[in-house]
Amino acid sequence: MSSSARKTKSQPLKDALSSFLKAYRLEEKYNQTYLMAHWESIMGAPIARRTSNLSMQGKTLFITLESSALRHELSLAKTKLIEKLNSFTEDPLVDDIVFK
Repeated sequence: MSSSARKTKSQPLKDALSSFLKAYRLEEKYNQTYLMAHWESIMGAPIARRTSNLSMQGKTLFITLESSALRHELSLAKTKLIEKLNSFTEDPLVDDIVFK
């Protein structure tokens, strides 16, 4: 086998994954999935236990809550919550939150 059979540039896995996601325009979907997978660590166990469903449509996060009192509290802190969620991802992912 010749030495020129395969020439590759080595790069860290993080950079390779980032390039792959960018090339196939999957960054936003990956970040949405990452956000939902880490919901409990972002919001804490008490809130995560009272959350029954998360979904994204565009840049709007839909959250189904089991407690009307929690729904009210989170709606009062909506701006701060959006900032917290966006700081968790590299790109601004959430523009609005709808509580159901």
